[in-house]
Amino acid sequence: MVSSATKAAITMDELLAQESNVQQLVAGETITGTVLSLKKHEVLIDLGAQGVGLVPRREVGFSRQLNVGDEVTASIVDSELDNGYSLLSLRKAAKDRGWEEVIVKFEAGEIIEVSPYDANRGGLLVEYEGVRGFLPVSQLSAEHYPRVGSSDKDEILQRLNSLIGKELSVRILDADRRANKLIFSEKEAIKDGLAARFASLKVGDTIKGVATGVVDFGVFVNVDGIEGLVHISEISWERVNNPADYVKVGETIEAKIISIDKDRLSLSIKQLLKDPWLDEVEKLTPGTEVEGTVTRITPFGAFVQLSPAVEALVHISELGGGSDVDPEKIFTLNERKTFKVLEVDKDNRKISLSLKKK
Repeated sequence: MVSSATKAAITMDELLAQESNVQQLVAGETITGTVLSLKKHEVLIDLGAQGVGLVPRREVGFSRQLNVGDEVTASIVDSELDNGYSLLSLRKAAKDRGWEEVIVKFEAGEIIEVSPYDANRGGLLVEYEGVRGFLPVSQLSAEHYPRVGSSDKDEILQRLNSLIGKELSVRILDADRRANKLIFSEKEAIKDGLAARFASLKVGDTIKGVATGVVDFGVFVNVDGIEGLVHISEISWERVNNPADYVKVGETIEAKIISIDKDRLSLSIKQLLKDPWLDEVEKLTPGTEVEGTVTRITPFGAFVQLSPAVEALVHISELGGGSDVDPEKIFTLNERKTFKVLEVDKDNRKISLSLKKK
């Protein structure tokens, strides 16, 4: 019969043997554990016989949602802290596994879904499978590209901030694990579909699109994922000084395709409307007098607005006073004067005036 003292000795021996068999934690390796508790700045992981691991919140990962009881794989940063815990990182472990997934998706050219977690003026910050990457502004689709004036950096950032948390379809443009470089492109993800849409369009077609940006030189339009531009000269038959007076961002517009470039449509709003110039010049007869507003003064004469749609030129030779006359001494901007109609050239859309002699 085995005495109780012998049983105790065996039990102690077994415990010592078990303790010696516990694998020592080594920095850089990975370990599996269970989420023990979730706190504001840290997560505790139950590592079983190997104790408890501590994961700082920043090492969890932006896209990771945890619950108590979840099984997780972590990377060992420090095997023993002063408080007896092991310092772990879920983000690093996920990143190591994630790079393998990234390379597979990159080489296959697959379209993946990502959600930006932050933005700066250069683009969007994205985390995919634990690996942080970047989606540059230049690689956004026509729908999301922040078309604003180049000097309005605050509005660019505001537009990019609106995409934080939004699911975007992208392709991986560049993946370099050694350099820790991961670049995404939304344009690449939609280019196959765009090619088919481009093929279905032709010059002269009427399209509908949404204004995505209003700048000094015109209006950018998203036409079912294809970018279009209405140049300031194609917005209205009237003289347009500020495109924002005619079109607002987010507004749906109808326009005519006037040319198709490699990746952009050139559009015209005014060509879908009747040209008022043709009707108004019918009222102008050579020899008659008209009133107009001086809108521009040049060394060779002055331009005169006869109506919102009709502009005419009074040449320096028609000002009186000989060839040395200075138009700037005769006219002031925005003044109204009476002129005589000299010629109406409908083919070239030109109207010539003469300053009325007193």
